[in-house]
Amino acid sequence: MDVTNQLGGFKRQPRILRHWLLLALATSACTSIQPLVSPALPLESALPAVHIEPAALLSHIEILSSDAFEGRKPGTNGEALTVDYLVDTFKRYGLAPGNPDGSYVQEVPLTGITSQTTVSVAIGGDRIDWQTTRDFVGGSAVRRPLNTVQQSELVFVGYGVVAPEYGWDDYKGVDLRGKTVVVLMDDPQVPDPADPRRLDSSMFKGDVKTYYATSLHKRDVALPRGVVARITVHETERAGNTPFSAYANQDGRESFTLRDDTEPQFDANLLIPIERARELFRRSGHDFDALREQARRKDFMPVALGAKVDVEVRNTLREVRSHNVVARVEGRDPKLKDEVVLYTAHWDHLGRAMTLKGDPIYHGAIDNASGVAAVLEIAKAYAGLPMPPARSVLFIATTAEEAGLLGARHYAAHPLVPLARTLVDLNLDVINVWGRTADFQITGWGESDIDALLMQVAAAQGKRVVPDQSPELGVYYRQDAFAFARAGVPSLYVRAGVEFIDKPPGYRQEKVGAYIANDYHQVTDTVRADWDLAGGAEQAEFAFAVGWRLADGAPFPQWLPGTEFKAKRDVMMNMHR
Repeated sequence: MDVTNQLGGFKRQPRILRHWLLLALATSACTSIQPLVSPALPLESALPAVHIEPAALLSHIEILSSDAFEGRKPGTNGEALTVDYLVDTFKRYGLAPGNPDGSYVQEVPLTGITSQTTVSVAIGGDRIDWQTTRDFVGGSAVRRPLNTVQQSELVFVGYGVVAPEYGWDDYKGVDLRGKTVVVLMDDPQVPDPADPRRLDSSMFKGDVKTYYATSLHKRDVALPRGVVARITVHETERAGNTPFSAYANQDGRESFTLRDDTEPQFDANLLIPIERARELFRRSGHDFDALREQARRKDFMPVALGAKVDVEVRNTLREVRSHNVVARVEGRDPKLKDEVVLYTAHWDHLGRAMTLKGDPIYHGAIDNASGVAAVLEIAKAYAGLPMPPARSVLFIATTAEEAGLLGARHYAAHPLVPLARTLVDLNLDVINVWGRTADFQITGWGESDIDALLMQVAAAQGKRVVPDQSPELGVYYRQDAFAFARAGVPSLYVRAGVEFIDKPPGYRQEKVGAYIANDYHQVTDTVRADWDLAGGAEQAEFAFAVGWRLADGAPFPQWLPGTEFKAKRDVMMNMHR
């Protein structure tokens, strides 16, 4: 999980949230993060009193992130140990199997791909060989031992976005068959005509990152146009503050794809640092920064760079039988028990650091043994209720999130309960290990009609709800809830709060910043003596309460008009009627 979004200020928020913010700003003048006032919402029955122990969370995290679990990489002994631990824990806590076949697992067939990639660029009479990890990273997700791109013309297509509702087309009908596109990260960064220092709020939601910023959108509009390869220009601030070196550190490691995935892929998919892009454009007779500025306009036209690229990707393939772990609490209502609320957290991490001395382990204590611990204890709380909720609850520990949300994507394509009978996915990816907060942060706020319920449940805990504090980073598209949203299910990423209780100013930035800089996706993501999981326990109690309200008879959640995923949900629900 990319947690860099936990840094940042209070940004412009999406859609209907704006009227709530105006109300909050008008009635409260003390803090930059304003409480949101909850409208009245009828309650079905009293919320059960549930207490989740910080010590129980810590115990799970210590076990799952220990050396014995070998970094929890799919397709390794670390997976076998992890799956066994999760199944045993669900059984011990009294949960039923989540798979209708009577098991606690759902098989997820993966193909492991280890790519060795060579790249050379021809400009005029010169041939330039790029060096991996310095000049580029990447390979091919096409499941072939050898993928080649030969003498493919390079064309700069700006942001590589096609958005009819904004009158935006970065391709303009240009013939790109057999060519390689060079694209910028993010949505088009369209300046506000009244203030060029700001983004135009009427275009791509201003600084709120949209689906058009995702690699998926840019792939899906490029491939039908005959594009064979893509080169994305890395910019740290556009990549969630993740430096190019973080990608370089992972280059050459095994990646995964879903074995039954029918979505097309590029023959080669590369990422280059911005310095390499500037050099490439300069040697081709172009000014990268000037063209990047032109790409912020609707009238931008693709630019042939006058250069050609050769790419050879040699893939080592292996078939992997990975697993989602699934457990269930059966609903009490005969008419509603076939409907479910989902809780998800990914169990996988990065395995061993094979290139480092001593073969150290990517322990993944925060990312995401912590989220799995929360889901386990939430499941225990449900199983211990004197009376279950009206609807059923399904707990899914997903595989291969780090490889592209693959376990969640597989479940969404092969659901154990039809998605039309699935109310919501509540995803826990990284919980709070630094103390109690006065609030909870929700990524996915303003997209569905669950928001009022979230505020009400938080208020019952004496807390507030705040929306994603850095929506420009687009974290919604980089965690498992997105896989369910893309399939039409209203989905939220339930996150740690931002205002720490009894901590000095800057505490959050200090802790989160240090984690991102030093430990995120590093072998140093381990349990620390100074952790305070009281905040994580409250976060888990909040997630429990939200899910219980939905499971015990709250109205079926719906996407709000204008959201990217509403049409999919509408079609699904109409077919189910």
